[in-house]
Amino acid sequence: MRLVLDGVGKTVGAETWLKPMSLDLRSGAVTVLLGATQAGKTSLMRLMAGLDAPSAGRVLVDDQDVTGVPVRKRDVSMVYQQFINYPSMTVARNIASPMLLRKQAGVDARVRELAAKLHIEPFLDRLPAELSGGQQQRVALARALAKQAPLMLLDEPLVNLDYKLREELREELSQLFASEGSTVVYATTEPAEALLLGGYTAVLDQGELLQYGPTVDVFHQPRSLRVARAFSDPPMNLLAADVMAEGLRLRGGPDLPFPLPADRPAGTVTLGLRASALRVVPREGDVSVPGRLELAEISGSDTYVHVATQVGELVMQLTGVHYFELGAALTVYFSAAQAYLFDGAGDLCVAPQRAGGH
Repeated sequence: MRLVLDGVGKTVGAETWLKPMSLDLRSGAVTVLLGATQAGKTSLMRLMAGLDAPSAGRVLVDDQDVTGVPVRKRDVSMVYQQFINYPSMTVARNIASPMLLRKQAGVDARVRELAAKLHIEPFLDRLPAELSGGQQQRVALARALAKQAPLMLLDEPLVNLDYKLREELREELSQLFASEGSTVVYATTEPAEALLLGGYTAVLDQGELLQYGPTVDVFHQPRSLRVARAFSDPPMNLLAADVMAEGLRLRGGPDLPFPLPADRPAGTVTLGLRASALRVVPREGDVSVPGRLELAEISGSDTYVHVATQVGELVMQLTGVHYFELGAALTVYFSAAQAYLFDGAGDLCVAPQRAGGH
């Protein structure tokens, strides 16, 4: 299915929920809607599904205008944050229900295939109430996949699961989507989820579409500070700087050579550094910023280190488990080649060169 949003917008009374935007979703691919809570992700999905009609613009499916056509007349499957299963039906019956409604053949084989893919095969004869939250969400996902709808919408389906279950399901979902062939739209607040699912990403903020394209391109080439903030977890370190003859001068910090573009910005600019680009061990050519350790958080296999410096608080993401003494002196190192540069209006001027020169 090719789904095209042509200048769609949504107003409710005097409030603008979605500013006019256009999207051409790639058939058979995953498109991630990335943005904070109330960015407009759910409102946009409701327009895609036919649950709501846009106040402006058109919704096209395979070049047919379906604007205002209700969801019951569209071939769409949806999964929500809160998993929804039929409590009086077994797991097998829950998964089979959309296929039985369509009187499809091979129901039992398809149920077992999906149950095996989602690791719920041992529970096919149980009722949903006898399952854990993670298992119930897998049942809801299996039922959505069983429908084999050409358009599948998932509205933060993993947000209510614990960390370990989210990690497991993220990896499984990317493989499942690739094998099922539906056009998938997946809403999330988490940049890591967008990167793992791949495909394409649309970054939303306050009802506005900021950028849309292949996920890796949007991540490595954020069009603006707003996109960079939305697509960084932990948040990108943003440092004020002044443009000098041969580079930049950090406010309160050192000068650093920086490859300014031909149409070089003037005045105050913003230097952006992802947390993973900061180090505690120097490399040749690094810029050094002395500071004092304020907090070290161990999360999974990474350690997040907060350092107070003369240029502001910096957050480092170090691979592995590291222990630091609170209040200890700590120097932060980074390479200017790994920095982003945004002009006074917040638009991207320079992005780090990606591995392989792309």
